[in-house]
Amino acid sequence: MNVQHLNRVIITGGAGFIGSHVLDYLVGNALADEIIVIDNLSSGSIDNVAEHINKKYFIFEKADLKLINEQWFAHFKDVDMVIHMAANPEVRVSVTNPYIHFNENLVVTFNVLEACRRGDAKALVFASSSTVYGDARIIPTPENYQPLEPISVYGAVKLAAEYLCITYSKLYGIKSLIVRYANIIGPRSSHGVIVDFINKLRQNPSVLEILGDGTQKKSYLHVYDAVSATVFLALRVIPTITDYDIYNVGNDDWITVKEIADIVVEEMGLSKVNYVFRPATADGRGWPGDVKLMLLDISKLKSRGWKPLMNSYTAVRKTVRQLLKKEI
Repeated sequence: MNVQHLNRVIITGGAGFIGSHVLDYLVGNALADEIIVIDNLSSGSIDNVAEHINKKYFIFEKADLKLINEQWFAHFKDVDMVIHMAANPEVRVSVTNPYIHFNENLVVTFNVLEACRRGDAKALVFASSSTVYGDARIIPTPENYQPLEPISVYGAVKLAAEYLCITYSKLYGIKSLIVRYANIIGPRSSHGVIVDFINKLRQNPSVLEILGDGTQKKSYLHVYDAVSATVFLALRVIPTITDYDIYNVGNDDWITVKEIADIVVEEMGLSKVNYVFRPATADGRGWPGDVKLMLLDISKLKSRGWKPLMNSYTAVRKTVRQLLKKEI
């Protein structure tokens, strides 16, 4: 890759699903001299970063970013880039316990931005979400879509965090890249529809409970593509912006929940599985606050010269095979 080289990078949530793959990508492509992972291991796992421990390029700091602490703050001094992945990823949790997402996703982002300001970090990549769009009336949905009306606390908190990033970029000169992800799937994922289906079918191979009416349709991106796009943008876009920029990162196509169930059943070698649909709303959503239709417009990303290697169907099948350990 013909890209700039980074001296010091921080990945918050770097032992988590996407964050650990970002770490692997940076190391595998020799893009940074030193990488500091800060994680409280609440949803991440030390196993995800095990191969990097005791390597000279790697520092692991177990810390709770909800609590301002000079020990983890100190790492932000003269950092080239902070890749902020730390968050509670469970959208459904925000419905039943919104306090968790306020703390884990908004308070944490504020504290990370403060650490960037006080440490004079040069740039920030913020992992946002398609949920900021709510029930978008334009599909595929572009970055400039208005009005932004999230329908979950998760989406609302992600949007609030975006505005914090924007304000810090304008006020304190921290260049910010906001990345709005579609549904990211792949190895090391610990939640989501594919993990849910596999676990349910392992318990009962003849019946599969499906939250919603099965017609929910969304875009899925494999984590390998998501990380490739994120680092691509971080290294190429951040040097060109004066304050901040926003990019959708997703796929060109979408897939229904029932089609995902069909792929999981097929890959598990099952037959005669009875689907039991459990719609939580009159229009067939899986839970209150669940966006039923989501497809991001990624033309802005593609115009920079990047496109996904896997479509939604291929990404789902590959993820199922990886989670079943059929494929690496």
